[in-house]
Amino acid sequence: MRRALCLSALATASGKIYFSETFGDGWESRWTPSEWKKSDGTQGTWKASAGKWFSDEKEDQGIQTAEDSRFFGLSAGFDSFSNAGKDLIIQYQAKYEKDIECGGGYVKIGPKLSDPTTFGDPTPYNIMFGPDKCGYTKRTHLIFNYKGKNVLKKSDLAYKQEGEGTSHVYRLVLKPDNTARVEIDGEKIYEGSLKEDWELLAPKEIKDPEDKKPSDWVDDSMMNDPDDKKPDDWVEEKRIVDEKAKKPDDWDDEEDGEWEAPMIDNPEYKGEWTVKRISNPAYKGVWEAKKIANPEFVDDDTLYKYDDFGFIGFDLWQVKGNTIFDNVIITDDVAEADKFLQKWKTLSDVEKAKKKEEDDAKAEEAKKAADSKDDDDDDDAEEE
Repeated sequence: MRRALCLSALATASGKIYFSETFGDGWESRWTPSEWKKSDGTQGTWKASAGKWFSDEKEDQGIQTAEDSRFFGLSAGFDSFSNAGKDLIIQYQAKYEKDIECGGGYVKIGPKLSDPTTFGDPTPYNIMFGPDKCGYTKRTHLIFNYKGKNVLKKSDLAYKQEGEGTSHVYRLVLKPDNTARVEIDGEKIYEGSLKEDWELLAPKEIKDPEDKKPSDWVDDSMMNDPDDKKPDDWVEEKRIVDEKAKKPDDWDDEEDGEWEAPMIDNPEYKGEWTVKRISNPAYKGVWEAKKIANPEFVDDDTLYKYDDFGFIGFDLWQVKGNTIFDNVIITDDVAEADKFLQKWKTLSDVEKAKKKEEDDAKAEEAKKAADSKDDDDDDDAEEE
């Protein structure tokens, strides 16, 4: 039986499930569509679908973005909680039925919404997590809000949402030691420090504004060789007068003007002479102001902590729709998240097998078409 949304946190043997959704019967009553883009006619709609490849159609049903070139907004609320002092696991499943071209497949998790119908890009959130692509720019987003500012990771996380028509499962683990771990399809793609990999805090040190470069500082690593002189026979004239040219016999100075010999390329031309460059013995290196303690730096050992989680939602723009989301869970119990991971593995095996069948069939059709064209070309050659 498909699991429904947890309206309040469910206790397990080792932790809690704060939210869980598999989009079974009645999912529409648990999720609120956004009307943020309704007035300008770009608000997309959602529908239930398992897609073209599935293991069990009812069991594998998720929610799907139903149109192209639309904004899609949908959110669900749950009892507010804080992740203080415990692991936070956010996990969900995404399947692109066709290449999205430009758009996102991420989730936003944040504090309780007063009016879910207004959920959209301006809505404050705590964490944004999941794939994003536009043209050749591809990444898996992991954005943390800190003191009202949404902060991107310094370097992009790998983008794995390439397999058209197959599902991928995204997992974020946020820990009380201010580290985060990201897994896609059960494989770790990142594990590191919030303090080091996000600019959440002001830098510990800054350049001393009072420190000035000495007037005698030499920062040119190379210099002209003072002993290098241009050879006396160096020829820099690229064009010269053609001394062999003769004034035509029929040239009339009064009518044609004063005759001048034409210019030709100089066979002795050696190019523009430049002095040889040598290492500068006075070079001191690149000057940098000395570092001093940043008076604005304030350490924070609770970067990971949010006082209020109360909603999860999809706030997306997609050029090409047909993305299916399923099996969403927020918990502090990895065993509960692993149950959905195992479910994804079962579905993934089916999807990969179906995709191979389809790819093989397309390849066979292409081969037959090529063979048929070759036969036609041979027949045409014989007729000639």
